[in-house]
Amino acid sequence: MSDSQSAEIFDRALRRKRRDRAAALYRDHGFLRDEMLDGIYERLADVKREFRDVLDLGSFNGGFTLPGATITRLDAGAAFAAQSGAVQADEDLYPFPEASFDLVVSAGVLDTVNDVPGTLALIRRALKPDGLFLGAFAGAGSLATLKAAFLAAEPVARFHPQIDVRSAGDLLGRAGFTLQVADTETLTVRYSSIWSLLKDLRGMAATNLLPGARPLTRGALLRAAEAFAAKADPDGRVPERFEIVYLTGWAPDPSQPKPARRGSATTSLAAALKAARDEG
Repeated sequence: MSDSQSAEIFDRALRRKRRDRAAALYRDHGFLRDEMLDGIYERLADVKREFRDVLDLGSFNGGFTLPGATITRLDAGAAFAAQSGAVQADEDLYPFPEASFDLVVSAGVLDTVNDVPGTLALIRRALKPDGLFLGAFAGAGSLATLKAAFLAAEPVARFHPQIDVRSAGDLLGRAGFTLQVADTETLTVRYSSIWSLLKDLRGMAATNLLPGARPLTRGALLRAAEAFAAKADPDGRVPERFEIVYLTGWAPDPSQPKPARRGSATTSLAAALKAARDEG
């Protein structure tokens, strides 16, 4: 393994393997991406424009649709790529032709891409002038109860670093997007046990991808299960939180209004999208 590969956060081969494992039953566990897509559709509804050439980056089973658009899909997993008619490639390595798309969407993958700044730069390059990027991923603060349970069972790092909303906005700016917005929404799901949560995470290809991570022993798993159960509500269910970070950014174009002062981009998603609409 090269020095650059060994320095990567995620094991690329394991990531592809986990996505292939999840593909067969993904519809039973893909609620988190469905929630992200709902948020993306809501944001699209605020933009009075027709998008004809679209890239779905991290397509899973092809759940994103847009009437009247030609959608190019990419997924790192062979099984998901086959399901959705996608190109199979890693999101941070595939060089799309410059100015190919007027819309790029990405739901549920940016938190497990090795080179997020590089991926955003590739997206920015692939957009036509005044093209729109809408992304969503599980950000900092997600799975707090599960993390605490694992840490109580065994003091070993089993969760990768997560991107918070402020850092996400900075990454958009660094990649060259204009009118950039980063905001968050919280989804809380209540579980009967740690086992049902782990089943969902496996089913959505969201388990540990850190290189060299060793499995929990049976004893550690049982201790984690006990710690998780200790957080249950009176009805016996444990609330777990998913913090969804949404990203909105536009490819630069002279027709756009000049950006506001630094730090104001996260104040109002609706205002930023309204400013970028077509006047006609």
